[in-house]
Amino acid sequence: MAELLPMRPKAEPVEPLWRELAGDVLRQRRHERGEKLRDTAGRAGISTQYLSEIERGRKDPSSEVLAAVAGALGLSLLDLTVGVARRLHVPDVQAPIRRDASKVRGPLALAA
Repeated sequence: MAELLPMRPKAEPVEPLWRELAGDVLRQRRHERGEKLRDTAGRAGISTQYLSEIERGRKDPSSEVLAAVAGALGLSLLDLTVGVARRLHVPDVQAPIRRDASKVRGPLALAA
């Protein structure tokens, strides 16, 4: 008779970091504009390598750097924040539509 191994507990899903989602939004916008890293980085006043690390979620840039990169891509900080929020939102397809924002469910962005 074969020995049964104990089941591993189901791992909780890991919530994305805010910097990773912000990097995704910035990269998507840059690609939509058909720009190379060096073009956007030059207008933002940062190095190409640093912009690459921001887009990949490896660096946690200051609000000033985020504003510079967003501005170089024709985005405001509000645009960037809304883009991140859209990536965080996971609709509960079984729940009725809610009008109260305090009851919105879904993952939260970690600030670390």
